Amino acid sequence: MGLARPDLRPDPSLSRAEMEGLQRDIAAAATFEDDHGLDPAAVAVEEATSLADGLPPARDGAQERLGTGDEGSADTTPDPDGPTVVGVDQAFLTDRDGDRPDAAVSAAVAFRAGTVVEYASATTPLSIPYVPGLLAFREGEPILAALDALDADPDLLICDGSGRIHFREAGLATHVGVLRDVPSVGVAKSLLCGEPDEPTVERPEGWRTPVRADDAVTTAEPGTVIGHAFQSRQYPNSKRVNPLYVSPGHRVSAATAVEFVAALCAGYKLPKPTRLADAYADTVKRDAD
Repeated sequence: MGLARPDLRPDPSLSRAEMEGLQRDIAAAATFEDDHGLDPAAVAVEEATSLADGLPPARDGAQERLGTGDEGSADTTPDPDGPTVVGVDQAFLTDRDGDRPDAAVSAAVAFRAGTVVEYASATTPLSIPYVPGLLAFREGEPILAALDALDADPDLLICDGSGRIHFREAGLATHVGVLRDVPSVGVAKSLLCGEPDEPTVERPEGWRTPVRADDAVTTAEPGTVIGHAFQSRQYPNSKRVNPLYVSPGHRVSAATAVEFVAALCAGYKLPKPTRLADAYADTVKRDAD
């Protein structure tokens, strides 16, 4: 699958002002409304996957029907016509002195009906350091390389990073989503900007509140809903788990973005696509060391 907007590719050689200008173009090209035809129930994960015994094997419907998988029941057979959800995440290789990351190990994990159907990865150099708000210029190309390595085309992309919750409404999930013209959602562990409607501490599992644009968001009217704080998991006797910050990337509304993530968590804090992509990136990194 090629790029829908190659003119908006993240170029790390640009000046900061040029990067920010490109992000404003990305935000203008993005659609923050539902344009996908996907029901959250159609991508829901019914059972949690423990990683205690390692990553689950990838299997597709053809493998299962031929009896080559190790779980042969019909209940584990992915629907070949069902939507494909892809999670992306990264790990980093350090330089010889171990002082700083100099390469990204990008992982993409494709699911159908909650079952892994494909793993892919790419290891690419990092050309600039991390700058808050400019993550796509550091990690966008590595993620695109991992997506290019997939045979599957995503119907929904779940990114470890922000989407519309961003200073210019153009976080990593938005940038990649627009480039590939695929519905995308950003899932961040910390809040880059914006203001939640309610305090987020010690909230019960399933709780959510809108995050609205504040003065730090320069491309949206103040008060615009740009995402949600979402409590995906909590300990009943000690409410210590922090919420996720979920925002639309492209072709998804803020309301539906949080419904997608809620459907994909299955009792864990992180949605299954990015949780397994994180584990796979670490596996590839260990093999490369």
